[in-house]
Amino acid sequence: MSTTSENPNSGAGYEPTLNSGHWADISAEKVIRERGPSGSDKKQFTCASGITPSGVIHIGNFREIISVDLVVRALRERGEPVRFLYSWDDYDVFRKVPQSVPNAAEFERYLRWPITLVPDPAGVEESYARANEVELEGLLSLVGIEPEYIYQAQRYRASAYAEGIRTALAAREKIRALLNEHRTQPLPDDWWPVSVFSGFTNKDTTTILDWDGEWGLSYSCDESGKSETVDLRTTSLVKLPWRIDWPMRWQHEQVDFEPAGKDHHSEGGSFDTARGVSEQIYGWKAPVTFQYDFISIKGRGGKISSSSGDVVSLRDVLEVYEPEVVRYLFAGTRPNSEFAISFDMDVVKIYEDYDRCERVYYGVDEMSEKKKAKERRIYELSQVHNPASEAPFQVAFRHLCSLVQIADFNHERALEMARIEAGHAALSEADRVRLLRRAACAERWLAEFAPEDFRFRMKTAEAELIEVSSSETAAIRGLAELLQKDWDTLTDKSLAEELYRVSRDAGVEPKDFFVVMYRVLIGKEKGPRLAAFIRTVGRERVLALLERYI
Repeated sequence: MSTTSENPNSGAGYEPTLNSGHWADISAEKVIRERGPSGSDKKQFTCASGITPSGVIHIGNFREIISVDLVVRALRERGEPVRFLYSWDDYDVFRKVPQSVPNAAEFERYLRWPITLVPDPAGVEESYARANEVELEGLLSLVGIEPEYIYQAQRYRASAYAEGIRTALAAREKIRALLNEHRTQPLPDDWWPVSVFSGFTNKDTTTILDWDGEWGLSYSCDESGKSETVDLRTTSLVKLPWRIDWPMRWQHEQVDFEPAGKDHHSEGGSFDTARGVSEQIYGWKAPVTFQYDFISIKGRGGKISSSSGDVVSLRDVLEVYEPEVVRYLFAGTRPNSEFAISFDMDVVKIYEDYDRCERVYYGVDEMSEKKKAKERRIYELSQVHNPASEAPFQVAFRHLCSLVQIADFNHERALEMARIEAGHAALSEADRVRLLRRAACAERWLAEFAPEDFRFRMKTAEAELIEVSSSETAAIRGLAELLQKDWDTLTDKSLAEELYRVSRDAGVEPKDFFVVMYRVLIGKEKGPRLAAFIRTVGRERVLALLERYI
C-alpha cells in the first residue's frame, strides 16, 4: 500500500470544495495544526483504526473505518502525505462462540485461545479471524476504502513489540497507578501489565511468576501446571492487554489521528487511560481524536453485536444501498450524531436525498452558496472514485422499483425503458454500470423490505380474467381506443385527465375504474400512479391486457 500523498479522489478537472466547513475538513485541519505542519521533520501523517475480528464486522464498526477514511481524504486533498492503517487485533482472546457458528459446541474447546489460532468454521480460510478479515477487506474496496492492513497476531508472534512489552514491565507500578485512577476497585498487588498464552495449551489461563528485569519472563500454565521462562525478543506467547497495547501501538506506529466510540471516550474510559499510558510511559502525545456515536437499525430486526452473530453487516447494507449512497450516509452525518441505517420506506427518501445532492453538485438544482458548498463537499466525499466530469443520468430509486417489476426483473430491459422515457440515444457505460447496481439494490429491497403496496407483478395474457361490469367494460374500451389513437401525444398529465373522462363517460366512478385497471394490469387494487405507470409499461403491453376484456 502506497503511503505517498497521491490522492485517490483527484483527477483531471476535479477541484475539491475545501471551504465548506465539513467535519472531515475541520478534523484534517486540526490534525495538520496539532501534529504538523508536514515538512522535513514530518514525512507523513498516520491515521489509524482497528477492531478485533471476533465475528462479523457490523455496520456500527464500519462507522469508525469510514470516519478515518473521510479525514484521510481531506488530508490528501490538502496535499498532505498520509498513511492509513487498519489494525486487525487478531491476537485477542476467543472469549465466546458466536451464535452464527455451526456446531458451536465443538468450538468451545478453543475458548481462551488467540482468535488467529481458531479454525475457520467454513473450512475456507486459515483461521476464524482470517475469515472475518477477508470478508470485510473485500467489501471495503467496493466503497473506496483502501487502508494498509496490519495483522497484530503476526506482529506479536514475531516479537515485533518486544521493546514495548519490556517498557510496560519496567513501568509496572506507574501503569497500575494510572489505571487505578479510573477504577473503583484497585488492581491487585500481583497484577502484571502483560498476559501470556500458554505454550502448553494455547490458552491465556496462565499466571506470571517473575520478570528478570531484562528479557526473561517466567509463567506457569494454570491448566497443565507446567512452567517455563520465555525471551521477549523471540517468544510468540506474550502480549499486552488492551489499555496498554493501544497506546504502545500509537507510539510504535507514530499515530496522529484515531477516533473512538463514545464508550471508549466516556470519562475514565479506555481513551483516557490510553492517553495517560501513551504520554507518561511511551512518550507519545495521544493522537487527535473525536467521538463517534452508535448506529441503530430501522426496518429490520437484529441487534448490532459481532459476538451474537445477529448483526447487520456492510454486506447487508450494500445489498440495498449503492456504495456511493453508503458513503453518503456517513459523509452527510456528523460522527457524534446517532442515526439509523434504514431498510424501510426511508430507503426511498435516502436515495432521493442523494440524487438531489448530486444535482446540486452538477448545478442542476440551485440553492444558496453556503448550502451549495456543503452539499458539494458531501457529494465529493461520497464518491468511490472521482466525481464524473458530467452529471450522471439519474433514474429515481422509486421509479426504478416500478421499472424492474414491469420488466419482470430484467434489469437491462428496465434500463432500456428508462433510456427511452428520457429520450436518450444511448447510455454511457458508466451510467449503465451504475444503474444496473441500483436496479439490483431495488430488487433486493423489494424482495425483503418494501411495503406490500410497492410490490407487483405484471399480468400476462394467460392470466385468469377478472369479473368486470358492462360499464367497466365500456370504460376499458374507451381507454383502449384512446391509447391506440393518441399514444404519441399523451403526457402523464393529459393521460391522467383522460382516465377520469373515459371512466365518467362510461358511468364509472374514477376511483372505482382505477381499482379495475390495477386489477387488470397487476392483480392488485393499488399500485404506482396509474397514468405514468401505463406510459411506462408501454402501449402494446397495456393494450394486450385491455383487449382481453373488449
